[in-house]
Amino acid sequence: MSAPILRVEDLRVRFGGVQVVGGVGFEIAAGECVALVGESGSGKSVTARALLGVAGRDAEVAAAALRWRDTDLLGLGEREWRGVRGRGIGLVLQDALGSLDPLRRVGAEVAEAIEVHGIVPGAERPAAVQGLLAAVGVPEPALRAKQFPHELSGGLRQRALIAAALSAGPEILIADEPTTALDVTVQARILELLGRLKAEGKGLLLISHDLAVVSELADRVLVLRAGEVVEQGATRQVLTAPRAEYTRQLIRSVPAAAARGRSLVTGEPLPRVAPRPADAAPVVLASGVTKRFRIAGRQLTAVDDVSLELRAGEVLGIVGESGSGKSTLGRILLGLVAPDAGEVLAHGRRWTEVAGGERRALRRRMQTVSQDPLGSFDPRYTVARIIGEALPGLRRAARRARALELLEAVGLDSRHLDRRPRTLSGGQRQRVAIARALATEPDVLVCDEAVSALDVTVQAQVLDLLARLRVERGIAIVFISHDLGVVQHIADRVLVMKDGRVVESGEVGEVFASPREPYTRALTAAIPRLPEAVEP
Repeated sequence: MSAPILRVEDLRVRFGGVQVVGGVGFEIAAGECVALVGESGSGKSVTARALLGVAGRDAEVAAAALRWRDTDLLGLGEREWRGVRGRGIGLVLQDALGSLDPLRRVGAEVAEAIEVHGIVPGAERPAAVQGLLAAVGVPEPALRAKQFPHELSGGLRQRALIAAALSAGPEILIADEPTTALDVTVQARILELLGRLKAEGKGLLLISHDLAVVSELADRVLVLRAGEVVEQGATRQVLTAPRAEYTRQLIRSVPAAAARGRSLVTGEPLPRVAPRPADAAPVVLASGVTKRFRIAGRQLTAVDDVSLELRAGEVLGIVGESGSGKSTLGRILLGLVAPDAGEVLAHGRRWTEVAGGERRALRRRMQTVSQDPLGSFDPRYTVARIIGEALPGLRRAARRARALELLEAVGLDSRHLDRRPRTLSGGQRQRVAIARALATEPDVLVCDEAVSALDVTVQAQVLDLLARLRVERGIAIVFISHDLGVVQHIADRVLVMKDGRVVESGEVGEVFASPREPYTRALTAAIPRLPEAVEP
């Protein structure tokens, strides 16, 4: 093993006297990938930010050693840090929409580090930017470079962020959940890209809640809990024969075909939905819906002649790559976007035929749970007020009591009522979003990447919650996701979308076991798979 590029020894980070990282240590050599895994709040991202001097103004960072090659990172001022960030150590964050400047075009974002470090002459920068975007799998890079972040899908934004981090050619790349927002085929290309960078001699620090991704890329793994390392070692050893019970719990929480029908938290059988009459009317019926948009002077077909039906208590998975039309279809089903052709019937009524109070009453029966609950909450509101917004007509005491009932239904309690969104973990925010959606007693939930940003244990809890709700309340769920493993675990039927069209559909077990279409086969082949764990 060559000398380490990065050395971390006994790293400790405190906020206001409270230690959030304690005693973390590792080394990264050229061509090596080290992964940090653990639940939200385990200290993974704080550790990464400490390596770039951006842990926070109130952070107290101490270490026995914190070195990038011959540079003592603990002794740097802000001016010296600017020479390290981007050129020496690059960072890819999870939240692309929050990390990209909404007022700048994507090409300007990617070119920033090139300009700051003077890597490429001005006349050559557009070509360099397009090359970087193409390298991370962005289609039509010349067009995308001219667009603003809000004009891109979540997956395209994440790829642009990765391109920006690579633009200055850093020796060490810190990748904090770099594939969270990506579909499986793009994720496979990003993992291939990161693997190529590793083979070329770059050091990688990978932070991920996806243990299957970690197994494909990392040489060594550190398992963190409450800021401390509970287990570490060679990746295959840790993931196939874990010593710590916490590590075994993380592995059990990963959705897989073998876990279908069982709780990812306890391993016990999940409750089953009572059989529905064969002639029961669908709660949602879409017939030949088509939707087109004009983007950058071009007309694009987002949804093309799609038909589907959803019955009470059923989970319908919708999968496909970024830009395949999944989210647009979800908004059409909810009546938020009108199709250019075709029609949607919700509870037997056409969206085009209802208006005013009747439309509002129908919409209360169909709710959505998005990928980013934080972006849909007013940061000034308490949890009680966030849920209370969906409970008009109740007096304050009754509204608060009902909000508590809903919180308890999703596994939270009275301690959360007066907290604000930013004081909650990602899993807690997602539970609050589900509680708010349940406030109107809906028959249909449209979950659009509702668990993609959650760590595996919290994801397992939310998936178990949704499985319970469909049985107890008869709720039908449209589950939109790029994570085929999650869809395989929770869905009854699945639609596979490509370029706005449904290319394959059927019972989820049949489609995943024996896909007919080459595109579906490509999706299933790209799923990262966790090596089989051996229980002690």
